[in-house]
Amino acid sequence: MSAVVIDGVWKFYGDFPALRDIQLAADPGACLALIGRNGAGKTTLLRIVAGFSRPGRGKIKIFGTEPREAETRRKMGFIGHGISVYDELSAFENLKLFGKLYGLSDPRKSALEWLERTGLERVRDGLVREFSRGMRQRLAVARAFLHEPSLLLLDEPFTALDDRAIAVLQRLLREALAAGKTIVMSTHQLREALELASHVALLNRGHVAFHGPCTPEMVADPGYVYARYGES
Repeated sequence: MSAVVIDGVWKFYGDFPALRDIQLAADPGACLALIGRNGAGKTTLLRIVAGFSRPGRGKIKIFGTEPREAETRRKMGFIGHGISVYDELSAFENLKLFGKLYGLSDPRKSALEWLERTGLERVRDGLVREFSRGMRQRLAVARAFLHEPSLLLLDEPFTALDDRAIAVLQRLLREALAAGKTIVMSTHQLREALELASHVALLNRGHVAFHGPCTPEMVADPGYVYARYGES
């Protein structure tokens, strides 16, 4: 069974088709990088896959189920443009709260583990509003990974990250792929994304201009896909 199936998805804003008959899939253990210029439809598509938005036409299946089902949501971790943590709680309180919301058997233990894995154990009791942006970003990464999701959806995950946060995220994503988890990411940071990607989809004005395995040529030259397949 595919981890993600995007079957004939359209999205309209008024009469304008932001997505046009998108057909994509990702198997368990795959990393699909969605690339394209601003306005190509990457974020729109990712939000539909995550269940935050509904398609105008077509269907999304996550491990065979609908994205908006409660059990499906527990299988997903999302990192988006917002940090998505609570400023007036400590780092530990944030993760413990999210652990309870995800129904983890031991939220305290999971919170402490992910604080350590993201290098935040020394500031576990500090209020998030006092954190640097890089520390807040690492806490958002911990929140996304906390419940051991089978599918990670990442919207521009490397944008504006500091070097330490990039290193933490890349390490965790490699570990997730090695464990058979699936990743779908939209990104402009081609070099970082292509080092992880097993497959690439180039979106252009709402349609798929290219979809295929990530090749050594793409990794060596991040602009290769644009140069080879163009944007008509």
